[in-house]
Amino acid sequence: MEHPRPAEHRTEHLTEQRLTDLEIKASFTEDLLDQLNAVIVRQQDQIDRLEREIERLRQQPTEPQPGAFRSLRDELPPHY
Repeated sequence: MEHPRPAEHRTEHLTEQRLTDLEIKASFTEDLLDQLNAVIVRQQDQIDRLEREIERLRQQPTEPQPGAFRSLRDELPPHY
């Protein structure tokens, strides 16, 4: 069995190191992608809740209900 020459051994080692570095980077990238996906899911849930709340507020009557408490301050003209 022939032993690898020093230059071949060094090239093999560098290739293995580069492969290991790439695997580590890929792992960190996958973790980051999972975290970003979780943020997007939370944000979409919040957007959905806010849209439902806006729709609920739009459906509320804009005029006060009969018998509802009204302050005289509500009756002041805008220049006061």
